[in-house]
Amino acid sequence: MIHRRDFVAASAAAVAAASSLTLPLQARAEKLKSTKIVVGFAPGGTTDLVARRVAEKMGGNFADMAIVDNRSGAGGQIACATVKSAPADGQTLLCTPYSCMVIYPYVYKKLPYDPVADFVPVGIAATTTQAMAVGPLVPPSVKTVGDYVAWVRANPQYASYGSPAAGSTSHFLGALLGIESKLPLTQVPYRGAVPGIADLVAGQIPVMFTTTGDLLPHYKAGKLRLLATSAPQRTVFTPDVPTFAEQGFPMLSSEEWFGFYAPANTPAVIVRSANEALRVALKDEAVVSSLATMGLTATPSSPEEMLASQRANSERWAPLIKKIGFTAES
Repeated sequence: MIHRRDFVAASAAAVAAASSLTLPLQARAEKLKSTKIVVGFAPGGTTDLVARRVAEKMGGNFADMAIVDNRSGAGGQIACATVKSAPADGQTLLCTPYSCMVIYPYVYKKLPYDPVADFVPVGIAATTTQAMAVGPLVPPSVKTVGDYVAWVRANPQYASYGSPAAGSTSHFLGALLGIESKLPLTQVPYRGAVPGIADLVAGQIPVMFTTTGDLLPHYKAGKLRLLATSAPQRTVFTPDVPTFAEQGFPMLSSEEWFGFYAPANTPAVIVRSANEALRVALKDEAVVSSLATMGLTATPSSPEEMLASQRANSERWAPLIKKIGFTAES
């Protein structure tokens, strides 16, 4: 398991490396015949859809053709290990949620990759937030997080919540709510958001934490209620839903991004060309609209900004995960 001081030291070196990406304007990488975007999750999931929407537009700018290669398994670790070992020539990129780089080092004692040393950031593609949803098991009188806490205290048999996976951001937000409200909330982990939401709507579990985009269709259909989102401010997707911070739970504020990486030692000129192609894709109205249907906001960044965000989020989550006391072995 990575230690905080080791991550900070490695990040400092990586920041210096990322700074070398500033090259003369005339320096351009030759367009590739093809590039492969590796995704660590099954087709149809959020990460896969982000990669495919971007690939549709990156093809023709960075490479003649961009294809998505799904290497699902181990919560995205297989894909990370695949890209780590790929040639550093721009023909293989990784699209991943930040949890694989930010949270996993503090959850798994041993990873098949080093989040800092084995990759170079290309850029952030999109951000999402988490939401807390309640189903028919929870009475209509429960309208706020505070109401929920009071209801669970009065009905301890319902002191459980669903999440799309153990060790996910959703899992940890539920655990933090339990700690902050002094409730012994038990996580019910699912293999993805879909089966968990199905149980929520069917009244099998009282509450579910997952990404806002996963919940939007059911929320709009009136099949479940959203009590809060983890956004710093109310989002355009759920303007009537207050944030956790508004309701006195600022510790649960969190935004997660999906970003692109290249293998370590990829030439700076290639990384910059990939970043430029990514930015072009994220300015396309069709891409922006497609991401919005999933509750995602296109948020292009520079490699340096992405690395700084990775470092800041790692420093934030390290003590929280220690406080929660979860490891993959537990």
